[in-house]
Amino acid sequence: MGRDSRLSGETLSAAVTEGLTSLGCTVYDVAIASTPAMFMSTITEGFTGEGAIMLTASHLPFNRNGLKFFTKEGGLDKPDIAAILELAAADDFAKMATKGAVSKKDLMSIYAKQLADKIRSGVNSKTNFEQPLTGLKIVVDAGNGSGGFYVDKVLQPLGADTTGSQFLDPDGTFPNHVPNPENQEAMAAICEAAIANKADLGIIFDTDVDRGAAVDHSGKELNRNCLIALLATVVLKDHPGSTIVTDSITSDGLTRFIEKDLGGVHFRYRRGYKNVINQAIAFNREGEDSWLAIETSGHGAMKENYFLDDGAYLITKLLVEVAKLKQQGKTVTDLIATLQEPVESEEFRLKIKESDFKTYGLGVIDQLKTFAESQENWQIVPKNHEGIRVACKSEDQDGWFLLRLSLHDPVMPLNVESNVAGGVEKIATQLLTFLQTCEGLELAAFDQ
Repeated sequence: MGRDSRLSGETLSAAVTEGLTSLGCTVYDVAIASTPAMFMSTITEGFTGEGAIMLTASHLPFNRNGLKFFTKEGGLDKPDIAAILELAAADDFAKMATKGAVSKKDLMSIYAKQLADKIRSGVNSKTNFEQPLTGLKIVVDAGNGSGGFYVDKVLQPLGADTTGSQFLDPDGTFPNHVPNPENQEAMAAICEAAIANKADLGIIFDTDVDRGAAVDHSGKELNRNCLIALLATVVLKDHPGSTIVTDSITSDGLTRFIEKDLGGVHFRYRRGYKNVINQAIAFNREGEDSWLAIETSGHGAMKENYFLDDGAYLITKLLVEVAKLKQQGKTVTDLIATLQEPVESEEFRLKIKESDFKTYGLGVIDQLKTFAESQENWQIVPKNHEGIRVACKSEDQDGWFLLRLSLHDPVMPLNVESNVAGGVEKIATQLLTFLQTCEGLELAAFDQ
């Protein structure tokens, strides 16, 4: 049993532990932990359990909480969760005469040492093997979630100067900012810390450390396309030609970087980190090498690490390169110097007013295909696996848009990018002539 820093964590952990021990189960209480560490506990010597439970609601508000379940095969999926809910509703369990034992275990020290050893072997310094990060200044922002361990259990033992690291203490009220690398306030906080402390690298984790992002020495955000490009560079150096699976809203510049500059294959798939990871797993089963699956949210998983979405592991892989580059007088940003990023990028969230929102949304997408085909400067992108993606070819647009259905909500997210100033507005204006015919859509997002 592990938990993040949420205020309800201890109470819920005690309740789950009571239920498990009443059935004779032995419970190891590891207290504050990261979600990836909880999976690793199922395959780590000294934790010979049948499974693990992590109490977390990831980046959701402080008053939410939930349970993530793991076995040696990985995280439980929707059918497994449905089966658990059926068992819970039936409540047909035989209480044991003797309750199971509860003992406390220090999981995070063991997990952190695995990460530290990964950096030691990756850098393989001939002069300072034990402390290969000596001379590097790295600041960490844990957002008062579970990620503070990375400073004192990984970076400092490796010799890094972590002065300026912030919000490391677990605090379930999240008093400083939302622990979410996609949150603008959170990213601004780590950018400011990196600049103020003249750091070589800034690192930020989400609440339960299954996601991470970075900031370079100048305060430039290394998330979304940049983070994917960096990790693709790392992966394709070791596994040439590998397929990199991402979600659907990655930029055209990232595709060119992966395929033209790195010699890999870029496969865009549906949003949802489980979808992306499962697609990479499927490729490998079919004999197509795919060593990295990553979503623009920062959820990323590597074949070498059980396809576990582990923000600390991805940052660890990145730090190996940071240390090597430092020895050459280079910075991590040099790895992606040729990555073309869009000049403008916007997301519009269009609410669906119809009760059967999925059917209505799919109808909008079908109608948009017809409209797009009639536009002289637009071209529908083939091999698209979610919604409709259209390349906008005119000089004053030079970009693309993707309209899709939200995974869960009555919303149609519209992502628009352009390589020229003013291009997003021109694409959106042309698209609006079609969207205004869709009476079931609320278009307030276009007002600005």
